[in-house]
Amino acid sequence: MAEQWLSQRTLTFDSSGIRKVFDLAERMERPINLSIGQPDFDVPEDAKRAAIDAIQQGKNGYSVTQGIAPLRERLQAEVAQRYGHADRGVLITSGTSGGLVLAMLALIDPGDEVIVFDPYFVMYPPLVSMVGGNVVLVDTYPDFRLPVDRVEEAITPRTKAILLNSPANPTGVVASEAEIRAIAQLAAERNIVLVSDEIYRLYCYDEPFFSPAEVNQQTLVLEGFSKTHGMTGWRVGVAHGPTALIEAMTRLQQFTFVCAPHPLQWGALAAVDIDMEATRTTYRRKRDRVLEALGERFEIASPGGAFYMFPKAPWGNGREFVDAALANELLIIPGNVFSRRDTHFRLSYAADDETLERGIEMLLRLAQQGGPRR
Repeated sequence: MAEQWLSQRTLTFDSSGIRKVFDLAERMERPINLSIGQPDFDVPEDAKRAAIDAIQQGKNGYSVTQGIAPLRERLQAEVAQRYGHADRGVLITSGTSGGLVLAMLALIDPGDEVIVFDPYFVMYPPLVSMVGGNVVLVDTYPDFRLPVDRVEEAITPRTKAILLNSPANPTGVVASEAEIRAIAQLAAERNIVLVSDEIYRLYCYDEPFFSPAEVNQQTLVLEGFSKTHGMTGWRVGVAHGPTALIEAMTRLQQFTFVCAPHPLQWGALAAVDIDMEATRTTYRRKRDRVLEALGERFEIASPGGAFYMFPKAPWGNGREFVDAALANELLIIPGNVFSRRDTHFRLSYAADDETLERGIEMLLRLAQQGGPRR
């Protein structure tokens, strides 16, 4: 294929830095993998059985675009009980990432500005750019708290949306209720759409989860089953928000993803009733172990949720430290994949205990060795 066939849009995106690390892992004999952003447990058996039953019962064609009625109605009831909003619709999306794509398509016109907090989930800036929007980064270093004053300064007449992620990927930081209330109220006062990515809502370890939708009824919430139930490959997400926006996203889903995978929606319906508290407890224990082991040698902002930490490289920059780790078959992600800065790295503790202990040992060894001579 001739390169001139490619759209200008494709030329602005490189392969994800995370994907490059994954590709390296395939060439390693016994990698210490603390890179991957997915749970290390399998899908619960009840959810598997429900999906298998759906397949065997012939539920293998398209579902309605908005999602199967039993799942949608169950989630609609939960959302209504949680928030009590008169105008809040629900859409089953093809993963939370699919929900993000639909949200950007539904909200952003060329030239619109979207405020994104730095560090950010790797997909955010490319998605905004893909629909012709402009990313306005708000720096949150060094502690990764939500700087409401900086957000207010970043708002212009072109500001259309604020993209919030708490608990956060890559930092693991959980925004406080006071911070979320302030951002939610600011968005409401300025008539700006607040998009809340709540895919890690289950994993809050030190304080209860708080959604901006509790303050701002116009908030668009994106969540799903990928991280909570180990269903990353199933691609079943959930969007809920003002009915007009959910209806627009539904129309767009008709012409993009069509629907979330039909039989797997039945598995997700079964998953709604599965208690995942033991998983949250396990990841809190893993968080505590890694933080205790690394806290004296690495500068780490308090990771109150998700299953990530974002330590500052103890020497050199983030890329140099990660290169040294990769040379020792330790897979971590350089911070510049998630940020305009190159000072940190991301590790995921969604790994078995043996892998975590090997990773801790290697990180401490690398920190003590120091960086390359200049």
